[in-house]
Amino acid sequence: MNLESLNPILLALIGTIFTWLMTAAGASLVFFVKRIQTWFMDTMMGFAAGVMIAASFWSLLNPAMEMTKGNPFPAAIGFLAGGLFLFAADKLLPHEHLSEETCSSEGLKTPWGESTLLFLAVTMHNFPEGLAIGVAYGAVAYGLETASLAGAIALTIGIGLQNLPEGAAVSIPLRKTGLSAGRSFFWGQISGAVEPIGGVIGAALVLIAQPFLPYALSFAAGAMIYAVAEEVIPRCQNGKYAHLAMLGLMLGFVVMMVLDVALG
Repeated sequence: MNLESLNPILLALIGTIFTWLMTAAGASLVFFVKRIQTWFMDTMMGFAAGVMIAASFWSLLNPAMEMTKGNPFPAAIGFLAGGLFLFAADKLLPHEHLSEETCSSEGLKTPWGESTLLFLAVTMHNFPEGLAIGVAYGAVAYGLETASLAGAIALTIGIGLQNLPEGAAVSIPLRKTGLSAGRSFFWGQISGAVEPIGGVIGAALVLIAQPFLPYALSFAAGAMIYAVAEEVIPRCQNGKYAHLAMLGLMLGFVVMMVLDVALG
């Protein structure tokens, strides 16, 4: 089967279902272990951050800038808009940040329960990843010279790899709060369930409004960078294993760079 002949929305859906399943695989660790060593989790979260940073440039920002033939302003506008969008959502949308030690609420005050707040938090964090994958497949359908199906697949694989530790990072701390293993797994895997939604929306928007493709690519990049800087990096830099987290970040960046350049 020639994958390039398939509808990009379908490809985006398939790709983001894969990343969701990778999140579920990470969350399933809650059935086998009660706790993951802090040094290992910090290293893996650093790896996830490195993958997302590299994907933001190699798979999103770079194609956006090449598409505008050296004009940096569409990419700059889209990038800042993506970051500001998540900033506004972070300040306004009630959500909860969960870690091994603490559980803290942010956003507007609300009587909603812990599970709802956690769902909103992971929705904010994972939606940009699905959006990025959708936009990447949409760019292939558009015929952008710097976008290729192999590159979109590389982005999908990279995000899938970094979703493994993210799923565990949600489910295992929840288990420690007293939730059952089943409920902890449910909330861990649901953190990836929003990615297919973002993927379909991203691909559809590109097909509907093709002139806005460089803005869409850079918007997804800005949203991903904001999520990394606001959530992932601080989470793995708080403890005594920050140096391992940084090494993990470097490794994740290189892995994603090699995937994108080699396949794309």
